[in-house]
Amino acid sequence: MNHLIARSVMRSAVAGASPRCYAAPAPGVQVESLSAALAGWRRMMSSAAEPTPPPPSAEKAAKSGELPAEKGGAVVSSYWGISRPKVTREDGTEWPWNCFMPWETYAADVSIDLHKHHVPKTFIDKVAFRTVKLLRIPTDLFFKRRYGCRAMMLETVAAVPGMVGGMLLHLRSLRKFQQSGGWIKALLEEAENERMHLMTMVELVKPKWYERLLVLTVQGVFFNGFFVIYMLSPKMAHRVVGYLEEEAVHSYTEYLRDIDSGAIENIAAPAIAIDYWRLPKTATLKDVITVIRADEAHHRDVNHFASDIHYQGKELREAPAPVGYH
Repeated sequence: MNHLIARSVMRSAVAGASPRCYAAPAPGVQVESLSAALAGWRRMMSSAAEPTPPPPSAEKAAKSGELPAEKGGAVVSSYWGISRPKVTREDGTEWPWNCFMPWETYAADVSIDLHKHHVPKTFIDKVAFRTVKLLRIPTDLFFKRRYGCRAMMLETVAAVPGMVGGMLLHLRSLRKFQQSGGWIKALLEEAENERMHLMTMVELVKPKWYERLLVLTVQGVFFNGFFVIYMLSPKMAHRVVGYLEEEAVHSYTEYLRDIDSGAIENIAAPAIAIDYWRLPKTATLKDVITVIRADEAHHRDVNHFASDIHYQGKELREAPAPVGYH
């Protein structure tokens, strides 16, 4: 009955008539019920599409970007249900890093020959060699013997070629419906390894604002330049990287000499380096630089090998990729 009265009153309002022209409510129907019906109708029409407001706790969490957490402290999504599995060290303690997992760690092979050098013979080799030597001049003038800052800058550049090469090989594999022979993974492993070098150096050297600006500039120029070189001549691109890694081995050797002479304090190794390279808890800066130098020597060999494959007129996928070569 209330709904019939409310409907007739609203028709009257739409037609411009006064509600008083209609009959009074039937006996037993209170005027308050008519008013409540009208108020409820108005609320329904004005807010039918409005969602139910979330509880205050959910609204606060949404604004802060926080998600509900499990008892163990692992942040999970109430919708997607994605959570990090429980990862522990060999001694049973909780794994503290999200940027790498225990199965990605390794003990570096420090017995690698550090004195290998590819003698430039062809025109492309000579161009690559001279280019790297020219790039070293402004680096020496700017950093001089500040090997910590030099290493930080070096790693921001060294992490680019593997990513560019892996990306281009990935796209080539998609275009030609071909396997990469494992080289996509090998080059991306190299890029990730160089990035971990940088993450370690940042723990040791706090870059100043102008050094961060320099990194931004150098990375932008080098990425685009190397991209063009790799598109035009992969053999030259890998040769350039091989010579860059030779220079890296030389720079880290000078770094170690300053540590041995006492010019640079042999401080304790950062925790991230101890876990990534499986170093002993008592490891020092010298141990960290030693394993980084060994990594650079391995990258030198990989890139000179890749360039040699191209010089033989073959594609990288035709030769086994050195996946996991550390």
